[in-house]
Amino acid sequence: MKRFLIAAGLAFAAGQALAADLPQPVPPPPPQAPAAYVPVTAPAYNWGGIYFGINGGYGFGQTEWSNVAGPAVGLSSSSGTFDVSGFLVGSTLGANVQYDAFVFGIEGDLDASWMSSGSTTNTYCLFACETRNTWLSTVRGRIGYAADRVLVYGTAGGAFGNIQAGVTPFSNFSNSIEPGWAAGAGVEAAFADNWTARVEYLFVDLQNATCSGFNCGVPTNTSVKFDSSMIRLGIDYKFR
Repeated sequence: MKRFLIAAGLAFAAGQALAADLPQPVPPPPPQAPAAYVPVTAPAYNWGGIYFGINGGYGFGQTEWSNVAGPAVGLSSSSGTFDVSGFLVGSTLGANVQYDAFVFGIEGDLDASWMSSGSTTNTYCLFACETRNTWLSTVRGRIGYAADRVLVYGTAGGAFGNIQAGVTPFSNFSNSIEPGWAAGAGVEAAFADNWTARVEYLFVDLQNATCSGFNCGVPTNTSVKFDSSMIRLGIDYKFR
């Protein structure tokens, strides 16, 4: 018994010495702070590209009939300023490039027009004078500033359209295609990746047309002026 106790004691002492020589366990790592949340932002809208769309609106302005030879035939030398108004609808084609927040582009449109002065009489027109516009086209440059999906722009360029003038109800109307200029401004917004909508104001001034002879109720040629302000809405599809 005595020998057994001595042997047990020696074994315990040896176990303690062996345990002291073993490497100590590695302490667990300290708790880590949660990673900071970094919000993911969508990239800014890119206005660059070619687009095609439709537009429609309402035009209102004036037409002026005048004849410098009027006094020779007993008429005033300048007369008749008549209001014109009517609806327009057509198509738009354009292209943009974007540098930072600035957008530069070129745009053309072709609209069918129902702007007319109606049959109007005054001291110049012995009968009922009428001016009509049945189509109108513009080719313009654009420059704008983009705030992501909203673009504010100005525009200016050339214009072309027809001017019909005559005395109703019995004359043939003269019909001439006249050049001119156009300028305006607008706001456009992207409501989908490839779709935008706009509202714009455009002023168009065409070169004077000539209504010849008795078509205009006088035996000499008459100069016919035409200009119009237009408010138009448009929807465009942008190709990427």
